[in-house]
Amino acid sequence: MFESDQTLESRHQFPSSPVETTTTHSFESQKMAAITLLILTTLFALVSCEMEFHNCYLNYRSDRLFRSNYLDTLIPSLSSNIGDDGFYAASEGPANAIVLCRGDLQLNECRSCVDVVASEIVQLCGNQLRAIRWHINCMLRYSDEPMLGTMATTPNTTVWSELNVTSPDRFKEVLGGLMDDLRGEAAYGGSSLKAAAGNRSGPDGQTIYAMLQCTPDLSNESCDSCLSQAAQLSPAWYPIGARVYTPSCIIRYEISPFYDIARLEEPRNQPLKPSPSGKKKDGNKTRNIIIISVVSCLVLVVCIGIFIRKIKRKRKPKRSLETVDDTTSIDSIQYDFEKIRAATNDFSEANKLGEGGFGAVYRGKLLNNQEIAVKRLSRNSSQGDVEFKNEVLLLVKLQHKNLVRLLGFSTQGHERLLIYEFVSNGSLDHFIFDPIKASILDWDKRYKIIQGISRGLLYLHEDSMLRIIHRDLKASNVLLDEKMNPKISDFGMARLLVVDQSQDRTNRIVGTYGYMAPEYATHGQFSIKSDVFSFGVLVLELVSGKEKTFLLNDENPEYLLSYAWRNWRMGTTTNVIDPVVRATSSSQLDMLRCVHIALLCVQENAADRPTMSSVVLMLNSSSITLGIPSQPPFYLPNSRELESNTSSRSHTREPTSKNEVSISEFGPR
Repeated sequence: MFESDQTLESRHQFPSSPVETTTTHSFESQKMAAITLLILTTLFALVSCEMEFHNCYLNYRSDRLFRSNYLDTLIPSLSSNIGDDGFYAASEGPANAIVLCRGDLQLNECRSCVDVVASEIVQLCGNQLRAIRWHINCMLRYSDEPMLGTMATTPNTTVWSELNVTSPDRFKEVLGGLMDDLRGEAAYGGSSLKAAAGNRSGPDGQTIYAMLQCTPDLSNESCDSCLSQAAQLSPAWYPIGARVYTPSCIIRYEISPFYDIARLEEPRNQPLKPSPSGKKKDGNKTRNIIIISVVSCLVLVVCIGIFIRKIKRKRKPKRSLETVDDTTSIDSIQYDFEKIRAATNDFSEANKLGEGGFGAVYRGKLLNNQEIAVKRLSRNSSQGDVEFKNEVLLLVKLQHKNLVRLLGFSTQGHERLLIYEFVSNGSLDHFIFDPIKASILDWDKRYKIIQGISRGLLYLHEDSMLRIIHRDLKASNVLLDEKMNPKISDFGMARLLVVDQSQDRTNRIVGTYGYMAPEYATHGQFSIKSDVFSFGVLVLELVSGKEKTFLLNDENPEYLLSYAWRNWRMGTTTNVIDPVVRATSSSQLDMLRCVHIALLCVQENAADRPTMSSVVLMLNSSSITLGIPSQPPFYLPNSRELESNTSSRSHTREPTSKNEVSISEFGPR
């Protein structure tokens, strides 16, 4: 992750170099006075000068060799490789870099901006392993960790005009509506730029102009989340203009136009048309632009000594679960117990869908004919009523198409019920491990399921209001709706982490052996990478049609991770593919790629596993080069390898490999 563990101040800095001035022809004093008055009354402190900000992570470790060995090669090459979309990512050894230009810039302007920032960031931060530099027209960041596809909102900086609006309530209403519309357009509008701009009539005859942009490597959901968080960093007193810069997205609004909407709407990745030449510009417009630029810079110089200040980064207040959403009350999601009892025919065995460690699940139908699934929790829970209701109030706000939706709850005495949406096709394991039903899931459906599960996990890890670790992802906890869309279910073992928390530890290990990451199964340490491991096992099951432990050739016990790793290493990965889908698909490239991605997810070292945002990117883009996975944990050699290793050790007297351990204790629960 690019984010620092330390709390960073949000700051606005002004250029250390003096502002250049230009002499112009003398104009009528009346026109000059009018233009000067206009500027003085509407000046946004950054309107004409190219402000720059940087963060070198001075609280992070430095390494002089990092610059000489990698940055000095990587950074200078960035600008020449930028395409017409203004975005480029590259790596050199452990060094990773991302550049982003404003979506309305011409390519030559973009490259010129990146050239400037590239030389400055190396001079200012070259000995640091992580840094970011924002320019009014572009941004460059580098890190010793992968960044592509990962949303980051820190460090950040906010700058604003010193002039405030005169009708803040109305301005807030109009700006909020404009920002919401543009956020949706940038995140979900289908543009490869992930940028949107527009304007809206505001109070006092003003027009509000805004532009929002994400780095295009983000998923739609991550872009939406980044822009939402960035909006919360803008000044609450509503100046006439403001900008918020984060590593993954930028927002800006003013009361005067500043973007080139025609350039934003141009189709990209096509040869650019040459700019028209020989047309004489309008003289008056040119003179006015020169006057405005000169006077703006002069005013800015005067204001520098007055306006420089540091502001502390605005923090999101910690909220109890009771106030997770002001529009949702506990009463609005509480169901009458007797109505639920009637809906499930008094929790009859005929209505029973299944039973897990936390209670039985029943099918029910309400009086309005809505079908529901009711989980009747076991009575041995030590959780109090208040804690139970608070947890329900949080979980009911998890809204994603790849998560089973919690509708509400019901209690009576010691009885506690959770009411979920009913998902018609049941759990995934009933399909992929059934020799008859498996044929229903062709490769297109399985690939769609893999992508859906990945997006659901990404939402839990990065895009929901809190970071949630599922801890029990497996085939039986993925439900399929009538269109075979996957929905992650059963959050009984889920753990909530605060936004900046990446891992936790527990003395009570829960979950299913075989899906558990090694650091969790042996030490009780869990993180988002624990879910990534479980996802990798699940992908291998979907591709192979085999359970995590199975009988090879109907006689020899085999661990799926060992089987997949052995075949991948020997170049026989097609052996892993389920014959059912192998016979019905014309291309096996996506299947082989999924096995490769799964092996990256089940690596023994949690730090080596990708994040879910990276996984989503790898699944959606075949152009992303996949890394080389390392051997998974609990690796079980086959008999041939054992014989080879035994023979080798008898001659060399090498100690037994620490990876050659039995997996018998990791069988199905």
